Amino acid sequence: MSALATLQQVYGFEAFRPYQEEIVERVVAGHHTLLVMPTGGGKSLCYQLPALIREGVGIVISPLIALMQDQVSALTQLGVRAACLNSSLPLEAQREVISWAVKGHLQMLYVAPERFMTNDFQSLLRQIRPALFAVDEAHCISQWGHDFRPEYIQLSKLREQYPDIPCIAVTATADEPTQVEILERLQIPTTGRFVTGFDRPNIRYTVVLKKQAKQQLLDFIQSEHPDAAGIVYCFTRKKVEETAAWLQSEGFEALPYHAGLDSQIRARNQERFIKEEGLIVVATIAFGMGIDKPNVRFVAHMNVPKSLEAYYQETGRAGRDGLPADAWMVYSLGDIVQMRKLLETSDTNDKQRRVEQHKLSQLFGYCESVACRRQVLLNYFGQEGEGACGNCDTCLNPVARWNGTQAAQKVMSCIARTGQRFGAGHVIDVLVGKSSDKVSRFGHDKLPTFGVGEEFSATQWRAIIRQLVAGDYLSVDVIGYGGIKLTNACGPVLKGQEEVFFRQEQEAPRKKKRRHTPAVHYDAQPDDEALFQKLRQLRMELAKDQGVPPYVVFGDATLWAMVQQRPTDLMAFNGLSGVGQVKLERYGELFVGTIRMHEAG
Repeated sequence: MSALATLQQVYGFEAFRPYQEEIVERVVAGHHTLLVMPTGGGKSLCYQLPALIREGVGIVISPLIALMQDQVSALTQLGVRAACLNSSLPLEAQREVISWAVKGHLQMLYVAPERFMTNDFQSLLRQIRPALFAVDEAHCISQWGHDFRPEYIQLSKLREQYPDIPCIAVTATADEPTQVEILERLQIPTTGRFVTGFDRPNIRYTVVLKKQAKQQLLDFIQSEHPDAAGIVYCFTRKKVEETAAWLQSEGFEALPYHAGLDSQIRARNQERFIKEEGLIVVATIAFGMGIDKPNVRFVAHMNVPKSLEAYYQETGRAGRDGLPADAWMVYSLGDIVQMRKLLETSDTNDKQRRVEQHKLSQLFGYCESVACRRQVLLNYFGQEGEGACGNCDTCLNPVARWNGTQAAQKVMSCIARTGQRFGAGHVIDVLVGKSSDKVSRFGHDKLPTFGVGEEFSATQWRAIIRQLVAGDYLSVDVIGYGGIKLTNACGPVLKGQEEVFFRQEQEAPRKKKRRHTPAVHYDAQPDDEALFQKLRQLRMELAKDQGVPPYVVFGDATLWAMVQQRPTDLMAFNGLSGVGQVKLERYGELFVGTIRMHEAG
């Protein structure tokens, strides 16, 4: 069967998305490939479809159990004979999967990188015919990547042991150095590299200055996504617990997730998030890599992540179904200090530390930028933007810049004259001419810089200092007592050879309330909403009966296609995107029947 015919019959899609057909045909022909494609762009199909067409079993190397189980559940719903081998399976179940593979009953087999390189699994590979090897989350193989995992390094032996079996490495987040290392480790030719772009146009990016973070988060969720599934990332386990409890006290179903929780509680919370509707998970970055839930409507960061790659990957967990979603983050000077302290006290070598420092600086630059957020992100990954996106905070509420060279010179001079050992609060007191006990004790009220900054408030000076730290003009003594120091970049500014521009701080405008369901994508009417909820309830009941996530029955996008087209017979239902042959036979009458009853009133 051809690739297109398989796509239509198994997946229920009439046509390929951009780049998919070329990549599928390349892998089917036996060529090694690296695919960098944004989350929700259809990466999985690029190795699943060739595995169904080629002779043998498609071997997928995947980093997390939850990710394997999600994909296996989804494939089983499509009628594909898929299974996974991992530590969550009882020994008897593992033996059964191995038996299926040896007997040729499997089309796809998912396995963790640690298990892949064991002698037992290598022995199994010699008894079966691998159709291909797919390395998912391939950025984990690179020490330049944001989520390096040492066990992935072993996969460099993969191509040496199986040179004639096509290998496809896929990831959503890999900058140029990371891509080069993936190519080298897996011996993929440069002609096999496909970078389809990094844009996620359905995601709205917003960064706000941190003031009362929990209240700001609550206001955001209540105004934008009161009934939706979302992920909230916090830096520490303590903050995870506090934030989850806060949301629960405000009436939201919020579950904590971090490495310090009992493993059974952690697993239960993750399973609930995957299988139920409208839940919020508050988590450290321990959560999310293996989450394939397509209808996450928002990802919120209560602290900045460690790099733009990490930010892109984490925010990419929102809106995988292509419907509107939000990436929302609060940010402060304290975040800069915290992240730099973490880096300075880490065990990484000097070379890696410099790399991470550069990545942090780029992230802080993103937070302080007055340019289109999407353009900044795309430029970071080497992709040209096509002008302002119109779907981020700086596009929707443009931010002015002002020439702050003189203000920067005043700050730098004040820091130098006070000895480069005091924190922001003391420096600001001197600038605004505040005669505190500490200022008097050190004689700083006698300095030429005392009171030279009266034109700005303490809040405005704090914003100026934050932006100078983010721009690497100032550094904070993260090992000592938090004193602010000058960097080498200050020289040209103090000499008048370089100008400095700042964001014009302003109060966040009141947002116009948006619709809270994916219906916003379709400008739905009340009757559409009512039918959608009936179909959603039917989906939930079917999913519960089978013990699978609702979205593997049908995604929200397919439910909305039913609402828009309202098929009342199986032929029309079969024409919907996302309805393949097996799902038509399994669910067609149930969903068509629900639509008929709704139409009859």
